[in-house]
Amino acid sequence: MRSRQALAAALLIAALNLRLAIAAVPPVLGQIRAGTGLGSTGAGLLTGVPVLCFGLAAFAAPRLIRRLSMGPALTLVLALVTAGCLVRLAPTLTALFAGTVLLGCAIAVGNVLVPALIKRDFHSHRVLMTALYSVAISGGAAISGGLTVPLEHLTGLRWRSAIALWALPAVIALLLWAPRVRAESGATASDHGAPIRALWRSPLAWCVTIFMGAQSFGFYGTLSWLPTIARSHGLSATHAGLLLSLASFAGMFGALAAPWFERRVARGATAVGLTVTACAVGYGGLLLYPGPLLDLWCLLFGVGQGAQLALALGYIVARAPDSHHAAQLSTMAQSVGYLIASAGPFAMGALHAATGSWTLPVALLLLSLVAVLGAGLIASQDRHVLEPRPGATTAT
Repeated sequence: MRSRQALAAALLIAALNLRLAIAAVPPVLGQIRAGTGLGSTGAGLLTGVPVLCFGLAAFAAPRLIRRLSMGPALTLVLALVTAGCLVRLAPTLTALFAGTVLLGCAIAVGNVLVPALIKRDFHSHRVLMTALYSVAISGGAAISGGLTVPLEHLTGLRWRSAIALWALPAVIALLLWAPRVRAESGATASDHGAPIRALWRSPLAWCVTIFMGAQSFGFYGTLSWLPTIARSHGLSATHAGLLLSLASFAGMFGALAAPWFERRVARGATAVGLTVTACAVGYGGLLLYPGPLLDLWCLLFGVGQGAQLALALGYIVARAPDSHHAAQLSTMAQSVGYLIASAGPFAMGALHAATGSWTLPVALLLLSLVAVLGAGLIASQDRHVLEPRPGATTAT
């Protein structure tokens, strides 16, 4: 039992690092623009590059799983996250983008691996572990989003060193996870890496994928630009970063509550509809009345985004009949889904550059909720995307 709990803790600490280094950039984006000369479009590209990498590099995850197997592959992910943070220390714009690309590619593989590891190693507790995984993702964004600027001021570091500090949690996660990687046979690795082409013809799999992408579009749009929007309303850099942290902490609550709420109170479509309503009210408030009630709007869309993330990850695990299908559905949902999501930060930056206002960028967030609702109503149906292959490995 203790070894099981230790494995769960190591996996969740590893998952925490799948957002820490990414969420550290938006609070210091103003300093980065001032120090490098990036405009709104370039800054949108910087914040959007990791999400684009999440989509593109996720396609490589099955091959990596086939070569290394799942546990060792996550060890490599954590090592590359550490390296990506350190690369961004170099005092050039090229290094900043190169380190960010490395981070994005490493995290992309981690995004695919963790749901499959949950399906394999925690089959009987997959709902709880998926909820905790969602909390770890929101928590990573909350921690680095809220602490990067205060740590910068406290230590007297400049922004490059402040965002590089987030290599330390990755090193800790690596030290905790690596010794707990269980021996995995080559056959097991090959089975989990083998493609399931029929999955790409499944309407349910596509709805899970679109739901993942559309909800991530809103999450990464606000993750990238919320501090800058807050600064445009006269808030300090510290306060703006804390708003991002507030939304992310609210997301942790939403991530914990959503699976329980869907199972016990409002199943399927109702749960999806409530998360969309929370986001719609939050985005609408940010658009129409961003002043004194800004904290409230951040809380509302933060809860909604966290709940949507938990549902999206839960659907990847629940709609797959076994860990092999979970790895493949995770690849599909997170590759195509994050390619959709990567347009969020860039589109919002481009719209702001073109109009000089945040009205259209925030309106775009509202529009994305149409896709969230439509795909979520189908993705929430309690059935499998495909039946397992005869003889396929099923976690128990």
